[in-house]
Amino acid sequence: MSNLLSSSSTRIKTGLVLLLGILVIGYIDSYSVMWVLFGTLLAIALYEAQKLFSFENKYIYVVSAILWIIAYFHPTPEDLVFVVALIYASILAYTKELDKRFFVILLYPTAPFLFLFSLYTEFGIQVMFWLLVVVSSTDVGAYFVGRSIGKTKFCQTSPNKTIEGVIGGVAVASFLGCFFSFGEMSIWTSLLISFVVAIASVFGDLFESYLKREANVKDSGNLLPGHGGILDRADGYLFAGIMMLILLRAFA
Repeated sequence: MSNLLSSSSTRIKTGLVLLLGILVIGYIDSYSVMWVLFGTLLAIALYEAQKLFSFENKYIYVVSAILWIIAYFHPTPEDLVFVVALIYASILAYTKELDKRFFVILLYPTAPFLFLFSLYTEFGIQVMFWLLVVVSSTDVGAYFVGRSIGKTKFCQTSPNKTIEGVIGGVAVASFLGCFFSFGEMSIWTSLLISFVVAIASVFGDLFESYLKREANVKDSGNLLPGHGGILDRADGYLFAGIMMLILLRAFA
């Protein structure tokens, strides 16, 4: 019991520090600061992802750094994913020596971070808070609903998740998300976007759980005491950010 309380205390303290950092960065609301923040998180996530995929190559960081610098000036950063994919495919076809895991690292986590940066550049800081509320409330709602009434296992990949918990988390996120959407957006559109983004975050978390099970590790890293690594905290956002950008372009 004492170990559980200690672990929970550490997790809460780390969470509060992260929340404070998010509020400060949100208040500053600077393009350059967000670019540096996402770039730093991507660099750490790449290190963690290479461990999960059992793949280590220093050129990953070089390519990603060049990609991220270009993203600073490019109006739609996520487009660069396809450019890099074409370059990788061309090298592979010409040399037959490129490790195919380069494509995997490009798809996860590089592409989602580019989508997150595009989400900020195109729709501003308010949308980032909307995303934060939806993903975090999905996670928290699923935890408490699952602990209180959850009985039916959601899937084999994450045995602690229950269908009841997932439904509860998505419902809570859909409701709360409506209060953080754009002022001119209808409540039904806000509800729809929050609902779909919440579902995406569930599967982002599930995908990270799958990768960790395949790699036989508990956490992707240990940078955040009580939370694990960057991918452990960003997993839901990486899927949810992509979905939110697509939906906002369609409905906003």
